[in-house]
Amino acid sequence: MLHRIPRFLARNLAGDKRTKIAFLLIDGLALDQWITLRNVLKELDSRLQFRESAVFAWVPTLTSVSRQAAFAGKPPMFFPTNIRTTDRESNLWAQFWAEQGLSANDIAYIRGLGNEISSKHYEVLKQDRLRVAGLVVDKIDRIMHGMQLGAAGMHNQIWQWTKQGFMRDLLSILIDSGFRVYITSDHGNIEAKGIGCPNEGVTAELRGGRVRIYSDPSLRTKCKMSFPDSLEWPSIGLPEDYYALIAPSRAAFIRKDDVIVSHGGISIEEVIAPFIEVERA
Repeated sequence: MLHRIPRFLARNLAGDKRTKIAFLLIDGLALDQWITLRNVLKELDSRLQFRESAVFAWVPTLTSVSRQAAFAGKPPMFFPTNIRTTDRESNLWAQFWAEQGLSANDIAYIRGLGNEISSKHYEVLKQDRLRVAGLVVDKIDRIMHGMQLGAAGMHNQIWQWTKQGFMRDLLSILIDSGFRVYITSDHGNIEAKGIGCPNEGVTAELRGGRVRIYSDPSLRTKCKMSFPDSLEWPSIGLPEDYYALIAPSRAAFIRKDDVIVSHGGISIEEVIAPFIEVERA
């Protein structure tokens, strides 16, 4: 699972003081969309090589749950106060590596990537002392939340974005700086059709298309009565006051028959994330 990745990286780091690792998380990238991205990268730089595998995301497949678990190196139950926001994600990343014996100067975390690599980010990644860098590329997640053309539109937009060269340039900087580069995602996404939007005011803490989150299980059960095919997800590994109601297969809690691209549920596309080691021949 995603929260196991930092420990895998730590084992690779422990054997050699000269090893540097870049953990590149592309927010919202589904496994099939990785194939589109990979094929364009190969066109842009034929020297790139990919060792491909996959990991399971956390359910519900939300950024604040699954992405934070990936950077914390722990299940979500261990960061209950941060489960509804990613504002302290950098602290979770730094805390994990501090527990592995690294100092603050050895650790970097950069988020909001996807359009260009600023001089500030370039300088951070070029620091000689840097041992681990956690990077968040959120461009695909932003494409997804504005997508009106379904799954086909997602692939087209990812193809066009990758063609612009940001990912190629970022990988080049990391590899040229001596990093071992690993790519993953916090969750995927699917095209889903609306089954109606629950009329419950502010009862739900999070009112996503594929999942709704409650702090009280009785409120979740009440909503399920209106959507009997929805799934009350067991809170294993989640904070005690975090109760998820998952929309049925390829359905969404939005206006009936509307179509969106979303995440939060338990489809294969949402739950299985790519895990890739990148090298250059």
